[in-house]
Amino acid sequence: MSAAAGIALAFLVGAPEYRVARARTEVQSLLGADDAAWAAAQTIAWGPAPYETRFRALWGEAGLLLRFDAADPSSWHTMTKRDEHLWEEEVVEIFLDIDRSGRDYAEIEISPGNVVCDVRMVSPWPNKQMDLSWNLQGLETRVRMSKDSGGKVTGWTVTALLPWSGFRSLPSSKNVALPPKPGDSWRFNVFRIERPGGPSAPAKEAVEAAWSKPPGESFHVPEAFRSFVFDPAR
Repeated sequence: MSAAAGIALAFLVGAPEYRVARARTEVQSLLGADDAAWAAAQTIAWGPAPYETRFRALWGEAGLLLRFDAADPSSWHTMTKRDEHLWEEEVVEIFLDIDRSGRDYAEIEISPGNVVCDVRMVSPWPNKQMDLSWNLQGLETRVRMSKDSGGKVTGWTVTALLPWSGFRSLPSSKNVALPPKPGDSWRFNVFRIERPGGPSAPAKEAVEAAWSKPPGESFHVPEAFRSFVFDPAR
């Protein structure tokens, strides 16, 4: 939940928006991380080697579909319960500011062990307030380890289905259409926390990387969020 040490103090002025394409295949193929099923999705990537992360999203009648591909030869986790402080271990994250207000936005974290922390961020940094009791109802996630031709683990892939109905418990939902209409625009950012020191030294050489880099000490800076635009069906 904190930004990388030594991060630049300038926003990514004019950073690109993310355009969410329509899903063309059935949900189970997308949750199964079938590469052909994800071919229509725009890919963004960030983070230092050897811990680059790629992100894709699609939308359809069932909900919002997400995919993270995290390069990582030695992923780990110890937490096993929903809403534990996953940000203290290794995790991928997305913030979804559905009414672009910078308040009451959803934060979804998923660990290599397919453990979820879903949070309503009532207010952002510097006066952060969170509601860990909030759950995105119907959320479905999967994690698959990636291996090279010799069977060596090279990373992990997360897929998730976020049903539109799950967002309706956010106070911000009263200001938006659910499901979104083609052309609607939310705001978002995506993140990766990598801890190569392992469970015994999680803070050692930790990598805390944001796609749209905020200034200062927190990921929770709405000014750094970027547009998340739902493309019309083609």
